Amino acid sequence: MPVVEVSGVSHTFGEASARRTVLQDVDVRFDEQRVGIIGANGSGKSTFARLLNGLIVPTEGSVTVDGLTTARHGREIRRRVGFCFTDPDAQIVMPTVGEDVSFSLRSTDLTKEQIRIRVDDILGRFGLEGLVDHPSHLLSGGQKQLLALAAVLVTEPALVIMDEPTTLLDLRNAQMIGDVVAGLDTQVVLVTHHLDLLDRFDRVLVFDEARLVCDAPPGQAIDFYRRLMS
Repeated sequence: MPVVEVSGVSHTFGEASARRTVLQDVDVRFDEQRVGIIGANGSGKSTFARLLNGLIVPTEGSVTVDGLTTARHGREIRRRVGFCFTDPDAQIVMPTVGEDVSFSLRSTDLTKEQIRIRVDDILGRFGLEGLVDHPSHLLSGGQKQLLALAAVLVTEPALVIMDEPTTLLDLRNAQMIGDVVAGLDTQVVLVTHHLDLLDRFDRVLVFDEARLVCDAPPGQAIDFYRRLMS
């Protein structure tokens, strides 16, 4: 599994006259297969997730993945670290299901046949094999989230970060996505408000008011978070 190290990281947004600190003095290292991230809205958890693949570069400190820093090796890290957003419509770019997954492989050296085989395989894994030519925008919410995840995983990243992938879904589809995530061989960092999805995780980080305030196994971290929120 990739080793992720966050050292002395702080991050601020805004102009000098109105700067807002969204992360402060975060130090953490992990290499577990399943890492959850929880916290109230505005706690800094989504900013932390975006730091892990270089979508955001910290104002202070460093973020490394297997020794590569996001500040210097952003492109290489993004080839290793996939990112799945809350709203799948934000990352579905092609008109049909098959085309959208294939689009993720456009910059590879794979042949058309190799791309077809890999696309068919990932769609089959997610139960989308019968929807290759289906319009992407006509999928259900759960199917769109599966498509967005498939388009990330088809590139075979070592780590995939998922930022609240079940927030826009009903309970049935949220549970389906949770089961899919639990069955992945890839290392996963999951930002979520659905605490039940973390039962099978190795470790959970709790953020509050821009700081990492708890780093523990799921049960202990969730109990801490519930006390914090009460």
